[in-house]
Amino acid sequence: MRNKRITIIGPTASGKSHVAIALAKHFNGEIISADSRQIYRDLTIGTGKEPGHLAPYTDFLDRKKYVYISDDIYHHMIDIVHPNTAYNVAKFVRKATQIQNDIKKRNKLPIICGGTMFWAQALVENVIFPTVLPNSKLRTVLQKHTLEQLLQKLTEIDPVYAKKVDAHNPVRLIRAIEIASALGRVPSETRTPIDPQNDLIIALSHPRDILHTRIEKRMDTWFDAGIFDEILHAHHMLHVPWSRLESFGLEYKWCTRYVRGQISFDLMRDHTIRDLKSYAKRQETWIRRWEKQGAPIVRITTEEDAIELSQKFLKN
Repeated sequence: MRNKRITIIGPTASGKSHVAIALAKHFNGEIISADSRQIYRDLTIGTGKEPGHLAPYTDFLDRKKYVYISDDIYHHMIDIVHPNTAYNVAKFVRKATQIQNDIKKRNKLPIICGGTMFWAQALVENVIFPTVLPNSKLRTVLQKHTLEQLLQKLTEIDPVYAKKVDAHNPVRLIRAIEIASALGRVPSETRTPIDPQNDLIIALSHPRDILHTRIEKRMDTWFDAGIFDEILHAHHMLHVPWSRLESFGLEYKWCTRYVRGQISFDLMRDHTIRDLKSYAKRQETWIRRWEKQGAPIVRITTEEDAIELSQKFLKN
C-alpha cells in the first residue's frame, strides 16, 4: 500500500470531510486538506472545518510538528497560517507533498480531501509552477479591478491562458497577470501523469436539488454557530482588514457586509446561498473538465460506496 493514495473531491456541502474521515478510520489514513481557506487559523465556521484542535506530533525524522486533529484523525494543511498571510497553490503543493511523503513513510494512507479543485488537482499531478515572486505594487492596483477588467488585462497579455483560467476567481486572475507580466505569458506547468494503480479519485455526486438543500441547511447552521462573531473576532482581534475578509469570498463576502451594517440579513442570506450554489456548479464543471483530461474519477453518493470502492482499490 506504500504508493497508494485516495483523493476525495466534490462540490461544497457534498460531504467530503465526513467521507474522508470514514476512509481514514477504515484504512489507517491521514487527511491532507486541499482547501485554500482552511489553511487560515481562526477562520473555522465559514471555511467548513470539522470540529477539532491543533496538537503536537513527531514526523518520521523526529521533527516536532503541529497537526489539526478531528475525530481522532490527523488533518494536515489546516490552521497553518494567519489570515493576513499570502498563500498560493505553489506553496501548498510543495508543503503538502512533503507531508504526503511523511505519511507514506509512517506506513499510513494519504487521503487528499479537496474543496479547492485547482489545489487538489495540482497536488495529485505534482504540478511544478513558474517561480515568479509576488509583486505587491501590481497586486494593490489589480485588486481594485473588476473581474471583467482583470480578464481583459490578462487577455491583452496572454490571450491563450485567458481562455483557460477560472474567470470567476480574482486571486487566480491576478496571479496569472502577475506571471504573464513578468514572463510575457503564463508558461505551461509540468505535470506527472496519474497512475490508476496508485491513485483513486472519488467524486461525491448528488442530484442538484438535494445538493442545494444541503447548501441552504449548512448555511443556516453556520449562522447559528456564530459566523458573525468569527468575522468580528478576525477583524478586531486578529487585525484582518474588512477588504481581506471579503476577499475570501462566498459567505465571508456577504456576512462581512452584513456585520458592517451595509446590507440586511435577508439580502445577505440570499446572496450567500446564491453564490454557494454558483460555486458548486463551477466545481462540478471543474470535475468534468478534469475527467476529460483523463483523470480516473469515480462518482459515488454514499460513504458506504466510498469504503467499498477504496477496499477494492487497496487490495489490487
